[in-house]
Parts: sequence; structure tokens; C-alpha cells
Amino acid sequence: MKALGFLCLLFACALSVSALDREAFTFTNYDLEVRIEPEQQRLGVRGRLELRNDSATVQNNAVLQISSSLNWRSIRVEAKPAQFLSQTFISDIDHTGALSEAVVTLPKPVAPKQVITLEIGYEGIIPQDATRLTRIGVPPDVAKHSDWDQISRSFTAVRGIGNVAWYPIATEAANLSEGNSVLEAVGRWKQRQADAELRIRFIRFADSSPTQHSLLCGQDEKQAIDVSRECTFRNLNSTVPFFASGDFVALERPEVSIFHLLGHESQAEDYGLAVEEAAPYIEKLFGDRPTKSNTKPELIELPDTDASPFQSSGTMLMPLSGNENALLMSAVQQLTQLAFPSLRSWIHDGLARYAAVSFLQEREGREAALQYLRNHRSSLIQTEKQAVGETDRAEHSLINSTDEFFVQTKAMSVWWMLRDMVGEAPLSAALHNYQASEDKTPGYMQKLIETQAHRDLKWFFDDWVYHDRGLPDFRIKSVYPRELVNGGYMVTVTVENSGQVAAEVPVILRTAGRESSEKLMVSGNSNASVRIVCPSFLQQAIVNDGSVPEIDERNNIYKVEEPK
Repeated sequence: MKALGFLCLLFACALSVSALDREAFTFTNYDLEVRIEPEQQRLGVRGRLELRNDSATVQNNAVLQISSSLNWRSIRVEAKPAQFLSQTFISDIDHTGALSEAVVTLPKPVAPKQVITLEIGYEGIIPQDATRLTRIGVPPDVAKHSDWDQISRSFTAVRGIGNVAWYPIATEAANLSEGNSVLEAVGRWKQRQADAELRIRFIRFADSSPTQHSLLCGQDEKQAIDVSRECTFRNLNSTVPFFASGDFVALERPEVSIFHLLGHESQAEDYGLAVEEAAPYIEKLFGDRPTKSNTKPELIELPDTDASPFQSSGTMLMPLSGNENALLMSAVQQLTQLAFPSLRSWIHDGLARYAAVSFLQEREGREAALQYLRNHRSSLIQTEKQAVGETDRAEHSLINSTDEFFVQTKAMSVWWMLRDMVGEAPLSAALHNYQASEDKTPGYMQKLIETQAHRDLKWFFDDWVYHDRGLPDFRIKSVYPRELVNGGYMVTVTVENSGQVAAEVPVILRTAGRESSEKLMVSGNSNASVRIVCPSFLQQAIVNDGSVPEIDERNNIYKVEEPK
């Protein structure tokens, strides 16, 4: 009978856990003390959490998740020990591919919008771990350059949500093998925590290393090198809490603070020069915005020369081994995100990538910029192919999507298309006038651009920003050249768009040694024609020069045979 009772209890717990709403609570405030012991790779955390029930129903349980390499030691509610079930929860939100989940039984039900306070304690180790990548087939020597987070004696760098759950979170399961599941889960978390505040007191315990390591973390205040720090992270929708510890040397330049490793002075100077070269262009593009004078961008060097860069607000973590172009592109993106704050990811993150492409065009020409766009579109095309056959996917639209990578990649192309459509000067003027505090409706940016461009852009924003209808698919349906009395030809080109989204696309006619082009707006699932004058008989007609992302570019060239 005892065994039966025990099984019944387990079954009841399983039913309770399976019915949990893991995203019911928003973590509105963190107040934590984090102790770091590099030689043991150990992390120990104690502190308080405030949780608000943002669901529509009363909650009897709260869920707290940390990395699977960490263990829950204590959870108290209303100053009394709380009952909780600790379990392993498979999810690629953490680099280990799993979370240590505590399902807390609350002493009394929590109504919608009600706030509760928990006192928590947990500890464990954070070694480098790329399990979530290797189990889906990524080679270990490649995976380690992406999941480089670790606490170690020689160097420590640990990123938050989406990398390592070193502070408590609560999300539904997400797996890298399921499309954009992880990015969407991270995006939902950031949206919910946008107004949260995370206050942390970091303490790095002394060890026997021959040099004095310093502790750094991203924050609003000026960094200072020390073995202990108090950090406050705000705007968690655009800031990812992190900490780093290493044998850093500080290099202060007028435009940037650089924390580099010993012996890398020249590389740090190169990045400082890159920031100083990019800064005037960013000011020209976006104006001398108020935030620029208040916060100085920072860079923390990573020792792995192949490590993937990471940016949180105005702080960049990256190796300093890149070539001049790579350093310049990183500097442009970093300065843009600092200079142009916005709660809308398609604006904040998209403009950072657009600025890099625009800067590349100014330095190396339009073809170099178009090639950069092409090189960053494969994943966007694969994602958007899923929209074929659907008439409206507003929940996955650029303005609503929680998939960070999708938003960044698509928004880069959207900003580039807007630039081609309205011109650089009107777009820049609109961006100069942007105020994040006034951006309270989805159409705010549209109206700013329309005012400067003096044209209606509702069709464009409907198809590319407010809804997700996939990508266009252009092909030249027919070419009709008519010889003119005074010489040359009037060529009528008809373009078919078999996609569901409208776009303004360039149509290019090539003759012997010359090109002529015009822009043409082609609605979804329709045809449109344009007339272009050519000085001689044309050889090729081309739709799209790479400025508009589309499903298939292999059918964009129409070869014309000269009549005999």
C-alpha cells in the first residue's frame, strides 16, 4: 500500500508539472549576490526575486530555471522554506542543452497581476559546454567557438538568456532541432522582461594565479577594473546580462573603452581607430543623438580568436584578431545600437545591420554592399519559404516576431529597400527625427519616413513590417523591343511576381557596354510592366540586382536574341 501511495504521489506531481504555465510569471526584479571561484569553475548565488503573475489565471506554482550544471539549494517564500520539486528540464536555452528546474509550491494562490517575493540560493560549476550544438551534428571544434561561455582560472566570460541560465529564468522548452524554437523562446522572454531590473553584487574570490584578474560586467555606469563589482542591468529586451574576468588592460580612447588582454595593445589600438573612423558616419546617418554623449561604447576582448562576437547594449565581447573590414563593421554595429535605442527590435537591431551595409557601400561601392546582403540571406529565405501558401502571418511579422535572427536579417533588407525607394537623404532625415519615447504605435516610423519622402508607403509596411507574407519571386515574363525613329529602342518589360508580397524592384537592360534601369513596383501574385529606352539593341533583361530578398534568383535573367 505504501508503494502504491508513493506511485500515486509521483503521478500527481507529474500531472501537475505537465500542466504548468512556465511563462505565467514575469521576473520584475532581481537582487543577487554572485560569488565566482575561477579555480573550481564555481558559481554561488544568493538573493531575492520579485515575480508578477502576468497570466489571466490564478497560479499555485512558480517555475525557476537555471543551468543544468547548477543545483538549487534553497527557496523561501514569505521568509519560510518553500516546497519545491527539482528536475532536469531538456531545453537548448542553456548551452548544456538542459535546465535545472524548480517547481515551487506557493503557500497561497497568486492572482493575476499580484507580486510575490522569493529568496533563493543555488550553486555549481560553469565549464565550457557545447552539448546543445554537438547533439544536432555540429562538429565539436566548430561548436566551441559559438558556445564559449565558461568560468575558468585563466579567463571567464558568461552570457545570459539564450546562452547560459546563470540567473533564474522561466521558459517553455526550446530545441535547436525545431527550427527557430530557441530564438523565439528567447525573444518572448526578452519582451516579458523589458522593464525588469537586475541588480547584482559580483565577488571574485582570490586564487593562486600569478596575475591579478579583474571583473567586468555590462552596465550603464562607467566600467572600472576590480575584483568585485556592483552591476545593474536594465532594458532586458535589448541588454543581455553577462560578466567577464581576465587579465585585462584598459585602453581609453575618446570614442571607446577597450579592455584587452596582455600583449594585445596594437590590436586594441586598431579597434579604437575603427570606432573613430566609423563614428562620423554614424552621426551623419542618425544625427547627434542624446544617448551618444551619455554612454561610451566598450569592448571586452575574447581570447579565442575564432569566437563568435556578442553584443549587449553598448558592450561588445569579441576577439581582436579580425581584419580591418571586420573591425569596422563591428564598430559600426556597436555604435549604432548605442546611438539609436528603440524598444522595437526591427528598428534597434535592424538599423545596426543596415548601417554596416550602408557604411560598406560608402567605402567599397554598391556591388560590395549587395554581395554582403546576398551572403546573409540564406536562412531568411529558408524561413520565409514556410510562409508560402499563407495569406497573413501577423504574429510572425517583423514588428511582432520574437525570433531575433529572423528579425535582424529581414530588417536589414527592409531598411535597405526603404533607402532605395525613398533616397538616402529623406531616410536619414526621418531617422534624425526619431524619438523612442514617442514610438507608441506600430505606424510611428512609417509616418516619419512618409513625411520626409512625400509618398505613401502603407503598401510596403503592410507587406514587409506589419504582416509576414513570405518573399517575392520575380521572373521576366516578356520583353518587347520597339525600334525608335531617331535611333535606339523602347523596350517594354513585363515582370511576374509569383510571391505574395509586393516590392519595388529594379529592372535592368544590358546592351553592349551599357546599362539602363528603372524601378518597378510589382504586387504579390501579379504582373507589372515598365518601359525603358535603350541606345542599342539589348542583350539581357534582368529583374532584381540583389537589393530585394526573394525566394529564387535563378530565373531573373532574360536573354534576348537580336533578329537576323
